[in-house]
Amino acid sequence: MTEFDLATAAAPEAAAVVSRVAACVEYKGTAYRGWQRQQSGVPSVQEAVEKALGCVANHPVQVFCAGRTDAGVHASCQVIHFDSDAHRSPRNWIHGANANLPADISLSWVTPIGLDFHARFSAVARRYRYVIYNDPIRPAHLAHEVTWNYRPLDIQRMRVAARALVGTHDFTSYRAVGCQAKSPIKTIHHLELLEFGRFIVLDIRANAFLHHMVRNIAGVLMQIGCGEQPVEWAQQVLEVRDRAQGGLTAPAYGLYLVDVTYPETFALPERYLGPHFLSALPDVAN
Repeated sequence: MTEFDLATAAAPEAAAVVSRVAACVEYKGTAYRGWQRQQSGVPSVQEAVEKALGCVANHPVQVFCAGRTDAGVHASCQVIHFDSDAHRSPRNWIHGANANLPADISLSWVTPIGLDFHARFSAVARRYRYVIYNDPIRPAHLAHEVTWNYRPLDIQRMRVAARALVGTHDFTSYRAVGCQAKSPIKTIHHLELLEFGRFIVLDIRANAFLHHMVRNIAGVLMQIGCGEQPVEWAQQVLEVRDRAQGGLTAPAYGLYLVDVTYPETFALPERYLGPHFLSALPDVAN
């Protein structure tokens, strides 16, 4: 093969410039075994998103996320990134992907981003909301999107108890026994309890979260709210550093990943905090 032939063969590869794209995905996690791609035949949000984006790109797409959510957990802003040599506008990516996604998954924004951005490793904080429907009667609507608690909850008791968890602590008592995180020490930036009609919303932001950490916090605060445990119990659980003494793990379907924080240099789009049916709640982040 001559030098001319070699140059000609290499031309298409040289023309294929790979660029990085960031996007925000919202989903109802009820029908999926969590975010992460599973073995064949087991539905996951990641697999559905990758298939849809692959249809738009005309090549296989691998997606990286800000935080893997468990089975049944939802998101109103799961940040992802992927690389592609396909030239598509943000509008093309959004509408093309949404046309190929199931009704319970949707892209809400897309933006080109530098190759130095990583959805997981560039994040400096993550924010969740845990939604409790507090009423004696089981709701027929939002059955798999909120946690129903029939016992009257005293939100003031819950607020006082929550204060003990804000700051940097060893959250061994609040993580799953099988949690694989290297360190149980995390920093909670804010933890607020908000009222919205019959909804009580636990709004929490931290640098990172342990496996089941938010659900275990919600379980402890609900036991305090209904009077089963004293207000001091949240701190006592924290200090004992023993998951076996940490109370019940709240159900997955009340939990939403609602925001991921990145350095301002990335200039990612902003969207109102979810979930949609609570979008009128105030932003209480510090």
